[in-house]
Amino acid sequence: MGEEPLAVSLQDVQAAAAVIAPHAKRTPVLTSRTLDALSGRSLHFKAEIFQRIGAFKFRGAVNAIFSLTDEEAARGVVTHSSGNHGAAVALAAQLRGITAHVVVPANTPEIKRAAIRSYGVEPIVCEASIDAREAACAAIQRDTGATFVPPYNHPAVISGQGTIALEFLEQVPQLDAIIVPVSGGGMISGIAVAAKAIKPCIKILAAEPVGRNAAADVSASKAAGELVQLPKPVTICDGLEARLGSLTWPIVSRLVDDVLTVTEEEVVAAMQLVMERMKVRGRRQR
Repeated sequence: MGEEPLAVSLQDVQAAAAVIAPHAKRTPVLTSRTLDALSGRSLHFKAEIFQRIGAFKFRGAVNAIFSLTDEEAARGVVTHSSGNHGAAVALAAQLRGITAHVVVPANTPEIKRAAIRSYGVEPIVCEASIDAREAACAAIQRDTGATFVPPYNHPAVISGQGTIALEFLEQVPQLDAIIVPVSGGGMISGIAVAAKAIKPCIKILAAEPVGRNAAADVSASKAAGELVQLPKPVTICDGLEARLGSLTWPIVSRLVDDVLTVTEEEVVAAMQLVMERMKVRGRRQR
């Protein structure tokens, strides 16, 4: 028997590219001779900080929301998020002219709540647990009929994030490998599906923080050959605290070549290097 088909295909990612083209930015690729010299390699950085809302999450949210039928869209959308996905859904819904409900945990920083508000959505605050977030979304769905747009474990979201690879390989066809941050796996899944289909020899590497409690579940899962549940990582990388999902794990398991773990100290040093040498700092893009 053959392998089970994956949740998304290259054709899905190509279709997503057409859907998001009127709304998303084609982000630039940055280079640095200093970093090339330090690494002994030719490095290229796909600068998704210049995407709208300042993150790649906008791609998946736009694809999911603009792929809804008019009947579905009329009932609105709902999601839960502690950060960029909430802002992405709020803006994508605003662009389509529909209602969005964004549930945020009580420990969400005010700057992230303000980002969601800036797109016309007042965050709905719940207890800081995944159960509370999911319960709040379920209640909104029952009351409004809104469609749930998950942060990563959804075919349209994965396909939207995969458009990064289409652009990247058009901009830098000679890429030998793509290193992608990983937590829930939406971005790396989309990128892996698209990149491997276009260029089968390319390596897809996941970058995962081990955190202060050494909780690197993607690395452990790849080593074990099955999904391993570990405690939530305690890390400065607060956008990388999710867990692989039922759709993303099969893609990561099959198409991601290796997982590179990084310590908190290495993360901070890399951030400092990028800020000082490449003059790049994260910022929200409207």
